[in-house]
Parts: sequence; C-alpha cells; structure tokens
Amino acid sequence: MSSKRSFRLQIAARRLRDGAVVAYPTEAVFGLGCDPLNRDAVYRLLALKGRPVDKGLILIASSAVQLRPFVEPPTAEIRQRLDATWPGPVTWLLPARPETPRWLRGSHASIAVRVTAHPLAAALCDAFGGPLVSTSANTSGRPPARTSLQVRLRCPGVDHIVSGATGGAARPSSIRDALSGKELRAG
Repeated sequence: MSSKRSFRLQIAARRLRDGAVVAYPTEAVFGLGCDPLNRDAVYRLLALKGRPVDKGLILIASSAVQLRPFVEPPTAEIRQRLDATWPGPVTWLLPARPETPRWLRGSHASIAVRVTAHPLAAALCDAFGGPLVSTSANTSGRPPARTSLQVRLRCPGVDHIVSGATGGAARPSSIRDALSGKELRAG
C-alpha cells in the first residue's frame, strides 16, 4: 500500500474514532460507515439514510476475528459456510451476542456481518482497528452511489469520503441466513 493511501486511511480512521460518518467503496457500491459502538454516530448515519433502527445494519470487517465481539461463536457447520464465501460479497445473518447493541441488530436476535473482499474497505477496517457499520450510500429507497461524486450529491451530511473504485459487482452483497442457509437477498 502506498504511503499516500495509508495516510488517507489513517485520516479516515481517526475521523471514524471521532464519531464521523464516512463513505468508502465496497464490492458494488459506496458504503456509509461509522464506529458500530458509537451510538450517536450510528443514529446520525440512520438519519442521513432515512432508515429506521428496527431494520438493523450490516457490519463489515477485514477478518472474521474482528466480528467476534458481536456474534455468537459459529458451529463447525456454519463456520464452513462462512469460510466458503469470505472474504467476498456474501453477508451472513448470525446470532448476535446478547450485549450487541440494539442500534446495530435492530429488532432482531441476529446481526448481518461480512468479511469484505474489497481491499480498500478491508484496509479501512484495519486502520480503524475493527469492523464498521456498512450500508449503501443513498437515502433509503434511492439508487446507491457508485462514485465519490454521487456520494457528495446523494448523501449530504457525510463527514468524510474515502475515494477509490468500487469492486465492479453489479449488485450489493447477497444476504443469507446462517442457521437456515436461506438466501434473503440475491447478490
């Protein structure tokens, strides 16, 4: 990684630790993210999107280890499912630990998590030191942003944008239920 890119990621990580809402490229679209344990930042992100807290949010990480504080330890069978799709554009619903904040899991007993295959998104998680909230950069029901310029136009109020190319996927990640294996959203 270039020193210029590393410096840009360190700035974004510092902003995240200070409670900022940051936009960054993912596999298909730009995501909006923040520190998942900063309640005020999460609620600000939800307000920017016009998204109700009851729906829950996705966490992305650079490795499954970063997700451990939020999810119950997976069984061997579920671990195989995860390992077969991560890193990659598959988001899994896993049972949430009881202490996982409601502002992340919504009205559910599970939480949506993904180990991202996008190198810039993964590097941002590493620079931050853990997983990030990740939701598409758009107002709910509107097309998601695929460029930095579209983020600026569609998401006023975002504090920082990490510029870069998305991964080129045509659609956002698929979402699957880890307990049943059922696909809830096609990718």
